[in-house]
Amino acid sequence: MIKPPDSIVVEAVGLTKVFKDFWMRTKARAVDNVDFEVRRHEIFGLLGPNGSGKSTIIKMILGLLHKTSGRLLVFGKQPTDVSVKRFIGFLPEESYLYRFLNPRETLDYYGKLFGLDHRTRRRRTDELLDMIGLTQVAHRPVGEFSKGMTRRVGLAQALINDPEFLILDEPTSGLDPIGTRQVKDLLIELGRRGKTILLSSHLLADVEDVCDRMVVLYGGKIRAQGTADELLSDTQRTVIQTARLKESTISRIEQVIREAEGLAIDKVQAPRQRLEQLFMDIVEKARQEQVATSGALHGGATAAFLRGDSEGADGEQLIDSLVREQYPQRAARIRDVESDGQSKAAPEPRQDVLADLVKTDQEPKRPRAREAAPIPTAPENVDASVIDSLLGDSSSKGQQSKNDD
Repeated sequence: MIKPPDSIVVEAVGLTKVFKDFWMRTKARAVDNVDFEVRRHEIFGLLGPNGSGKSTIIKMILGLLHKTSGRLLVFGKQPTDVSVKRFIGFLPEESYLYRFLNPRETLDYYGKLFGLDHRTRRRRTDELLDMIGLTQVAHRPVGEFSKGMTRRVGLAQALINDPEFLILDEPTSGLDPIGTRQVKDLLIELGRRGKTILLSSHLLADVEDVCDRMVVLYGGKIRAQGTADELLSDTQRTVIQTARLKESTISRIEQVIREAEGLAIDKVQAPRQRLEQLFMDIVEKARQEQVATSGALHGGATAAFLRGDSEGADGEQLIDSLVREQYPQRAARIRDVESDGQSKAAPEPRQDVLADLVKTDQEPKRPRAREAAPIPTAPENVDASVIDSLLGDSSSKGQQSKNDD
């Protein structure tokens, strides 16, 4: 896959979007003179309440809306440039999927839109279905799914092309705590691999856990921006965390603080775990007890192609090279068939090659054919006159019987 140029992924300077009515009167200023940039290999968050301009900014980045004024570049090009679309994966706020297709057919369809070959589509589909925990319901139409399960399919659809720039608009909307935790773990894993991610959400805890930098929008304007530490650090307080202390020890510490700083301890409390962690522990215990469920499973590991693991692709390439060497005519036929989206003729030569590779010396040996028996020869030192006399007697008897007749 061709890599995009090394530069800032998204650059917005004075970006403004004004919606007008039929008479060209200003109806709403959705985005008002916004400046920000999304750097490569970072997870960037767009925060703000409903109507703050988050979705409008995303639609302008995708080229679905035209800016009113300002400058907006994606990979150094205009958002309407078709060449940058191959590097982008997008999950909209509402997953618009074909309700009569099942998850496997849905992912295969979107893989075709990106020009992926049949073998790559099949491998990535299997890996993504396992990752999102929908392998056991891959045969059911999407229209029968709950919102959370549909959201999982939408996330897999956004990843089918292994995008360099992933845009997620409210990715955890409708997901249960298991799916929410899985999405956050996936974003962290993709960030480690070097993906660039733009995350839009009004769930502050989700953004806080995964984003490197963020901006806070309100009324179409940026009210604050920076890293999580810069925005969330409380410079007015100090937290000291230790193991459990006795009451007498706490009193002595408070006395020292009062004498040295003239301050008192505001609050002493035992730490407690987060509700999310408690929920995950309960679910994990139920899974270990093999409790049945008809919904989505916890999901497997991150798909191999998203982790950059190309072992499966290397194996496929090795088999293809062997097919081309030993079966050139049939290999050409496979390429023709795969270009039509079918694979019925493909397994024949591949099976032949694999059968040749797995042959070993342990195969049972076939019995050798019997050697032809030698032609008998006349024994030596035999008196030929005796044989002639015997032949003569038999021939004379035959002649006599013939005369009698």
